[in-house]
Amino acid sequence: MGFKVFRLGFVSVYLSAPMLDGFATGASFTILTVQAKYLLGLKIPRHQGYGTVVVTWINIFANIHKTNVCDLITSAICITVLVAGKEIQERYKDRLKIPLPTELVVVGGATLASHFGNLNHHYGTSVSGHIPTGFIPPQVPSFSLMPRVALDAIPLAVISFAFTVSLSEMFAKKNGYTVRPNQEMFAIGCCNIIPSFFHCFTTSAALAKTMVKDSTGCQTQVTALVILLVLLFFAPFFHALQKCVLACIIIVSLRGALRKFKDVPAKWRASRNDAVVWLITMSATALISVELGLLVGISFSLICIIYKTQNPRVSLLGRAGDSDLYEDMEEYQNLVPPSRVRVFRFQAPLYYANKDTFLKTLYKAVGVTPFLEMTSRRKAEKKAKKISMTQAQANGDTNNGDVVVALVQRQLDFHTIILDCSAIPFLDSTGLVAFQGLLKEFAEIGVRVVLACCNTSLIDTLQKGQLFGKGDKDMSKMLFHTVHHAILYANIQQPDKSSEDSVL
Repeated sequence: MGFKVFRLGFVSVYLSAPMLDGFATGASFTILTVQAKYLLGLKIPRHQGYGTVVVTWINIFANIHKTNVCDLITSAICITVLVAGKEIQERYKDRLKIPLPTELVVVGGATLASHFGNLNHHYGTSVSGHIPTGFIPPQVPSFSLMPRVALDAIPLAVISFAFTVSLSEMFAKKNGYTVRPNQEMFAIGCCNIIPSFFHCFTTSAALAKTMVKDSTGCQTQVTALVILLVLLFFAPFFHALQKCVLACIIIVSLRGALRKFKDVPAKWRASRNDAVVWLITMSATALISVELGLLVGISFSLICIIYKTQNPRVSLLGRAGDSDLYEDMEEYQNLVPPSRVRVFRFQAPLYYANKDTFLKTLYKAVGVTPFLEMTSRRKAEKKAKKISMTQAQANGDTNNGDVVVALVQRQLDFHTIILDCSAIPFLDSTGLVAFQGLLKEFAEIGVRVVLACCNTSLIDTLQKGQLFGKGDKDMSKMLFHTVHHAILYANIQQPDKSSEDSVL
């Protein structure tokens, strides 16, 4: 309930679609593994902790010789009927006005067969047994326990919320409705506060039960009414129902999630990043645990986003024919680079984590590192002065070698760099400092740097950082609406080529 009060539902935006799909598939495989022993009628302990899937399958194969034949035959019949019912439902769903009650028929038929055939007595099948009815009288919770469980309750609440919202998002996507995370928090809070007076367990989402209800077309109110009637009156009638029948219903309801394995090749072709997120989340959920799988999936998704912003695509742009369009010269053919101008595009936000990447890729793209260029020029100047002094002494110059030598310059094949900022949604203070340093460094070697296609948020940040000078006095010389306008301005301002010749 505290999450609702502080409106922390925004965390649900970090649950990406590939992560949710991988989580659902991994959790489905875990549920299938847990239910598999009931299909075979094996009595093996349920593993608690990490590695449930691996440990459970090891135990199943170690005890496979103890399979109950009656449970195995019952499971095969039930799965056949359930799958057939699902296929008919999917094929003729436009003609059927109501969902086929396949699960109800299977439960009813299996219960009658087990009861009148006395399968538990004759074949030792595992049945549901005694199911108590009614409610425990309400009682005020023990508030003295709260200090002892408060710290453990916080991470449990976070995991419970993330688990519930992830399932909500998954089924909302499937059934075409939206989820309000803060409202989900309020519902979870009510479902835990009110039942605490009736000695109920902590409430959270349950993938297996949700999938069963979704596959059978249940509605919330009707489901609640049926559960209430079962708890109060009908529970004893299911005494003879075999556990393998319930396991069959759960496993068949997992078909949709397990089918997503077939989509992996298509995911890989569409986006390798999304495919890796799906595989990592699915593997962690299935092989470690459901809770940790969810955390691993969220964390890995965020790491992938950070990695993509730290290693974005960069490109030099060329002109398409006689048009005003400029695009990536590596992606498109027949593009012409503008004469003596370099147009550089950086396709990511510019912030502290990728500032160095921005500078390195820019230097590599234009073929010049300002610091190294200045160092090279100073070395050449020093060498030129030394030669001049030697010649002066040899000629008996009265200046004694005190010859003023202009800064030796290497002829560059461009005079302007245009930064296409159309793919930079924002920049922080570190990115602003990078821009300022860039302008200063290239100005020292006689190269002008101008900006083009900046959005309003970017312009506001640059103005606040006084990139365009005091009172934005240089804004008209440094900022342009389009790349083409920036190139036209650069060509007008191009200095005389003869002034760039090296002086020895």
